[in-house]
Amino acid sequence: FFFPSRMAHSKARATDGKVTYPPGVKEISDKISKEEMVRRLKMVVKTFMDMDQDSEEEKELYLNLALHLASDFFLKHPDKDVRLLVACCLADIFRIYAPEAPYTSPDKLKDIFMFITRQLKGLEDTKSAQFNRYFYLLENIAWVKSYNICFELEDSNEIFTQLYRTLFQVINNGHNQKVHMHMVDLMSSIICEGDTVSQELLDTVLVNLVPAHKNLNKQAYDLAKALLKRTAQAIEPYITNFFNQVLMLGKTSVSDLSEHVFDLILELYNIDSHLLLSVLPQLEFKLKSNDNDERLQVVKLLAKMFGAKDSELAVQNKPLWQCYLGRFNDIHVPIRLECVKFASHCLMNHPDLAKDLTEYLRVRSHDPEEAIRHDVIVSIVTAAKKDLSLVNDALLNFVKERTLDKRWRVRKEAMMGLASIYRKYSLQGEGGREASKQISWIKDKLLHIYYQNSIDDRLLVERVFAQYMVPHNLETTERMKCLYYLYATLDTNAVKALNEMWKCQNLLRNHVKDLLDLIKKPKSEASSKAVFAKVMVITRNLPDPGKAQDFVKKLAQVLDDDQRIREQLETLVSPTCSCKQAEVCVRDITKKLGSPKQPSNPFLEMVKFLLERIAPVHIDTESISALIKQVNKSIDGTADDEEEGVPTEEAIRAGLELLKVLSFTHPVSFHSAETFESLLGCLKMDDEKVAEAALQIFKNTGSKMEESFPHIKSVLLPVLQAKAKRGPPRQAKYAIHCINAMFTLKQEGYTCMFPLHKSLDPANLEQLITPLTTLGHLAQLAPEQFAAPLKSLVANFIVKDLLMNDRIPGKKTTKLWVPDDEVSPETLAKIQGIKLMVRWLLGVKNNQSKSGNSTLRMLTAILHSDGDLTEQGRMGKPDMSRLRLAAACALLKLAQEPCYHEIITLEQYQLCALVINDECYQVRQCFSQKLHRGLCRLRLPLEYMAVFALCAKDPVKERRAHARQCLVKNVNIRREYLKQHAAISDKLFSLLPEYVVPYTIHLLAHDPDYVKVQDIEQLKEIKEALWFVLEIIMAKNENNSHAFIRKMVENIKQTKDAQAPTDPKTNEKLYTVCDVAMHIIMSKSTTYSLESPKDPVLPSRFFTKPDKLFVTSSSVLKPKAANILGAVNKPLSTAGKQLQSKASRMETTSNDDSASNPGSPQRSKTRYKHVMFSSTSLYPLEMLLHNLVNPFPADQAFWSLNLH
Repeated sequence: FFFPSRMAHSKARATDGKVTYPPGVKEISDKISKEEMVRRLKMVVKTFMDMDQDSEEEKELYLNLALHLASDFFLKHPDKDVRLLVACCLADIFRIYAPEAPYTSPDKLKDIFMFITRQLKGLEDTKSAQFNRYFYLLENIAWVKSYNICFELEDSNEIFTQLYRTLFQVINNGHNQKVHMHMVDLMSSIICEGDTVSQELLDTVLVNLVPAHKNLNKQAYDLAKALLKRTAQAIEPYITNFFNQVLMLGKTSVSDLSEHVFDLILELYNIDSHLLLSVLPQLEFKLKSNDNDERLQVVKLLAKMFGAKDSELAVQNKPLWQCYLGRFNDIHVPIRLECVKFASHCLMNHPDLAKDLTEYLRVRSHDPEEAIRHDVIVSIVTAAKKDLSLVNDALLNFVKERTLDKRWRVRKEAMMGLASIYRKYSLQGEGGREASKQISWIKDKLLHIYYQNSIDDRLLVERVFAQYMVPHNLETTERMKCLYYLYATLDTNAVKALNEMWKCQNLLRNHVKDLLDLIKKPKSEASSKAVFAKVMVITRNLPDPGKAQDFVKKLAQVLDDDQRIREQLETLVSPTCSCKQAEVCVRDITKKLGSPKQPSNPFLEMVKFLLERIAPVHIDTESISALIKQVNKSIDGTADDEEEGVPTEEAIRAGLELLKVLSFTHPVSFHSAETFESLLGCLKMDDEKVAEAALQIFKNTGSKMEESFPHIKSVLLPVLQAKAKRGPPRQAKYAIHCINAMFTLKQEGYTCMFPLHKSLDPANLEQLITPLTTLGHLAQLAPEQFAAPLKSLVANFIVKDLLMNDRIPGKKTTKLWVPDDEVSPETLAKIQGIKLMVRWLLGVKNNQSKSGNSTLRMLTAILHSDGDLTEQGRMGKPDMSRLRLAAACALLKLAQEPCYHEIITLEQYQLCALVINDECYQVRQCFSQKLHRGLCRLRLPLEYMAVFALCAKDPVKERRAHARQCLVKNVNIRREYLKQHAAISDKLFSLLPEYVVPYTIHLLAHDPDYVKVQDIEQLKEIKEALWFVLEIIMAKNENNSHAFIRKMVENIKQTKDAQAPTDPKTNEKLYTVCDVAMHIIMSKSTTYSLESPKDPVLPSRFFTKPDKLFVTSSSVLKPKAANILGAVNKPLSTAGKQLQSKASRMETTSNDDSASNPGSPQRSKTRYKHVMFSSTSLYPLEMLLHNLVNPFPADQAFWSLNLH
């Protein structure tokens, strides 16, 4: 090997200049031909090749030849073959004469090495005939490390740089591993054994790592990579200096690669992290730069470095990792976005870092920027789809939260992400049972979104259900099995949402069916209006109703013009359409409406949305048959219930519930002998729940049974009659409804029921319940047959024998409620007696005999007496609670019938309203649910919505929240109804939500807790109750409604209370409540003082006619009480803030525990009595009861009794 310090030494050098050639080689000069020169040079090459360092004589002999070969004649010879042979000779000369080179002139040495470097370019052509000589040249100089002789030359950097450039240029995929290895050996020796590495030389290596160069020449990249790995320790200080100059000192001029520093850092880190030991702390400094773009570049770089699969940077450099995590909260949006995008790679490649990332992703999931929230979801879902174990429950919860994001794009991404996770790990079972259990909540959450108001959300839930939860492309049996076990594992709210989804789809299917029927009718102005109205209804069920309206109009025109499409759509909405037919119809319709020339077709997209909603892709006759077989398997014990993680009992219950729902939405799909026979088998089972469900399904689906399945009818009727007479009460009820729904000659089915009312035995209470249930439903469904016979039964048996007697003493307990199975038979019989009375009246539907008045007095007497009608103290508290609830619900039932609503007095209405403040939690709960249901169906009059104002007093937060939800829903239903039926101005008074305000004011003015007109505490309760309603009513100021409400309140102060027009205190209370309402309106609205859109009409039953001369516009509040209304002007508590009066007796928890019974035990009765006898001429209760138990004249029915 060469030692440059010995370069000047020459032990024996010829002075005569005579050149000695090897034997057989003549003189080589410019006088011979090229071919001859090549031949002679080859012999010289062979000679030098065979020589070694120990051949001292030969070395001396050929010294002048060595000097001669380095002359310009050879170095600049035009022929490449000559130059190659000379280069090979020179390489061997350096090998042979090592460590003392025969050349002493620095310039000559430079010329020689630059010459050799130029010859190395020949390595590029691997197919050349001379390639082996080029390879020999490379091998020789690499092995000898010939270039190390240049270290002490002034121009060494130029020589090395040119060598490096040449090697990086010539390397290609034609070279084998040996070529690659020799190049690395040659270059690494220069770096490792030299005193320095110039920036120019370093650039020559690093430039190959820049992405643009890397992509152009992968072999050069691999060569640079191998070189850096080999020389990591030696080259690291020079790399550090380069980055220090650029990053810390900002000297970008030191290198042309300055603009690529971050790319280079990444590449160097991937090659060998030790190359950057001193550079990484500089990145921490750069992460805190004030320059947004610079920080962004560093963040992008570190994202790749931390996220790389085998990277240990986060563990090795924790300060840098923590500094990087801080950029998740950077002020610059693109930086936060980059951090979030990095998270998925980090989660997938480094699950151990998930804990560090979780909190930062939580904050970013609430980022104000939509794109960042969106990418948080993408990152988490991407990792979860790769392997569920990579994401913890907290991360999945962030996705869950974003399903309620304010932006549709984010919500959609979250929902689709959860859906894909559910399909992979739950439906396809890729992660096993543990993974399936971990994400079992997803199915519920996705269906809960159906409760959202946005049509986009609801449509996406439908799509997710059809594609991810119960894929419609599964084979029928598998699809129904999937649906069966899904339904069995859903929570209550998800089941309701799924049921609602099917109902909405069914309703839309019917709307489209109606549209098709209208289109087929002869053209007229009326038919055109009807078509337009139906188009508007369908439009509301599609995304972006504004644009959808034009598209649905266009669709209606297409249906009118194109019979083929119309027929296809008719098939699709037909109840008999099968799932396979539906797929064909959808495909044909979209194909017919689509156009290859118009790839983006908004009209077609809208049609697809519509078809997606109405196509029966899950349920048809075959599906129902498969589902019933699956239920039967569970009943027989041959199903895979336990394997699916569902107890058999739950599976059967859920399967029957599912069939019940489908019998309502897809009744025709049940019309097969096989299905009806299976249901008949269920009907005969001992399991009450199974039989009950079968009865409900028959009720919903059996309309065509007589004509289509007479053999089923002949077997079914006797079973129904037996159930009606001797079955459990609920089965008896459904049996009667089945007979009513399924048979045209109902008398045939009812005939055997006539003896029932004659065989009632009050001594056998348990045997009374079913006959009373049956008779009640018969009276309602077939009044022409049963109304007259049951009149005396109600008067003599129900009232006198049943309700007015307490045969069995109730259990002494402090509990206010017990489970259903612990309720005494006598109480159950009384409840059925009350229901029978009400159903009888609902069947009669008139009050000609004043039966309605008497029943209402009976019901209010039960409420007034706290449920103990006889007041003998023999009833237990749970029984009294049950009877109060039964009486209140009966009043609500009667109020839904116009002929009875008009005879309900204000006192009776107020007494009924107070049940929502009952001392028993379950009574309050059940009553509010019944109230809500009646209002949602628009059956109960508007004044009953005011009852929810009293819920502001409820001590249980959940009850207040439920009442608020009920109010919101009822207000929305009424407003939506008015939008859809703009022409019904005559019904505005009974539908417009704002009209609930006068009812609320009147009800609160008669609240039994409101005793002292100016009492501050009582006024605070009034304020809270008013705000409970007004907050929801005033949430939208549509058509200047705030001014309308203000005008209503002003008008009330020009009237008197119609309930007690001459009572000064009653009217003072009314005006005081008006003042409180006015203060709330003024404090919460900025538009209340504008002109009211129209003059409000006040209900005449509640208020006298306005007296314009009677002005009470000034406040009736005394100064001290008026001060508290200053508090009204301050921010009010949120609706439903907990309020408890001193006398409050309402339970704060379930009544099953006697400890949950705070307050005075006389609260409820005090309230009822106050209502019953305030400002009225009613007799005391004792006299009322005395009249009730007196025997009637034989010819006088019970209903003739005047309880007044």
